[in-house]
Amino acid sequence: MGTGIQLAVHLTPEAKAVIERADEMYYLLADAASGAWIEGLHPDARSLHSHYKSGRVRAEIYDEIVEEILAPVREGRRVCAAFYGHPGIFSYLGHQSVRRARAEGFAATMLPAISAADCLFADLGVDPGVEGLQTYEATDFLLYRRSVETTAALVLWQVTAIGEQRAVTEPNREGLRALAERLLELYPDDHVVSLYEASPYPIADPIVRQTALSALGDADVSPLATLYVPPLRPPRADPDVSARLGLSGSD
Repeated sequence: MGTGIQLAVHLTPEAKAVIERADEMYYLLADAASGAWIEGLHPDARSLHSHYKSGRVRAEIYDEIVEEILAPVREGRRVCAAFYGHPGIFSYLGHQSVRRARAEGFAATMLPAISAADCLFADLGVDPGVEGLQTYEATDFLLYRRSVETTAALVLWQVTAIGEQRAVTEPNREGLRALAERLLELYPDDHVVSLYEASPYPIADPIVRQTALSALGDADVSPLATLYVPPLRPPRADPDVSARLGLSGSD
């Protein structure tokens, strides 16, 4: 299950009920306050943060966490694992825990939650139904030279951890500069982009830092920043399709 982005207020009634009924409760959240709040709902809840140590290979960390979650499942216990945001968006742990439990014959369910993308749409005033939307994990975007439609919005995730295979606490500047160089192949250097981080607290504003694309590589970035690249220009309608659909006045 996911706790959403903002402490307490984004948790669904369904998720809250699952937490309270669980025999075993684990959590991996963004800050200590969120962990303390989960422990208020389930006094025996345990943090999974101890697996994260700087320099450790991420794949090893993930496998350890999944095994810790599944161990009491195999003993017949009712287990709940809470993750920050949506448990199925950029969450290997959420998906792998469910897949492995099902493969071993256990019932497993993922509960949806408010994600960082949902907050981005609201905070930046982005409507994917109007602008269109492309979204990639930043390392994937670079490594596979993903195609980009510059008339639609582009959202890139995990831009501070490009190319990182180990747990780190500082942004990878070389990765961010490589990302800027790739985007400069597609957009002009004065194209303004937003480094966005949703607020985890109802009383705090999100972090939004705007910068010209030419300065992205050295921009001030928050640890959980997501990059929003607005459309370069409006799309042009296909005149044949417009005529066929009776939309000949469309631009």
